[in-house]
Amino acid sequence: MVIQRAVWVLFLWPYLLTCSLPLDCREDHGSFSRCPSISQEKLLDRVIQHAELIYRVSEESCSLFEEMFVPFPLQLQRNQAGYACITKTLPIPSSKSEIQQISDKWLLHSVLMLVQSWIEPLVYLQATLDRYDGAPDMLLNKTKWVSEKLISLEQGVVVLIKKMLNEGMTTTAYSEQGLLQFDGQPEMLESVMRDYTLLSCFKKDAHKMEILLKLLKCRQTDTYNCA
Repeated sequence: MVIQRAVWVLFLWPYLLTCSLPLDCREDHGSFSRCPSISQEKLLDRVIQHAELIYRVSEESCSLFEEMFVPFPLQLQRNQAGYACITKTLPIPSSKSEIQQISDKWLLHSVLMLVQSWIEPLVYLQATLDRYDGAPDMLLNKTKWVSEKLISLEQGVVVLIKKMLNEGMTTTAYSEQGLLQFDGQPEMLESVMRDYTLLSCFKKDAHKMEILLKLLKCRQTDTYNCA
């Protein structure tokens, strides 16, 4: 099963890299001038496509890590122990009723909070995965790709906020400080479980980003029938 999945992922990976539209909003001098030249509708479509790909690749990365490093008893242990995700304390709506009640502004800021809160943890994850014996290049490359695309997604969401809400460029930033704290070099088992939790939580939050952005898109086209 692991071999079949690895072969399938290896076949699909080049396609994922080539089919995604670019979302880098920064020019060489650092200004946001590319995305503002795109219409609001097309920019939202690109942001959604980016979020979809990030979630898909994060799901594959989590499954690959699980199959290679996390025996089934440890998977049960994580579920039973109820490891908390680092974004649990963020004011992100979770229930269907809460999401339906918030404004477009809060939908976008919720996505931005999630994106920004994961940028540094994914940098950490890249570093710690490099220390694993036998970590496949596929897993390392996927993690690096997601980390880079998350920064592009942040840029796109920031410009989208400016376009949709007619606001100045937002300076709100949600750091991992206070959310993500690590002490020294952990034991191997602890490190595996911690990284597994990070991957699982990011996959969950990446899916939430996609859902919120698609709800926003629905509101732009069909105000009364968006669930």
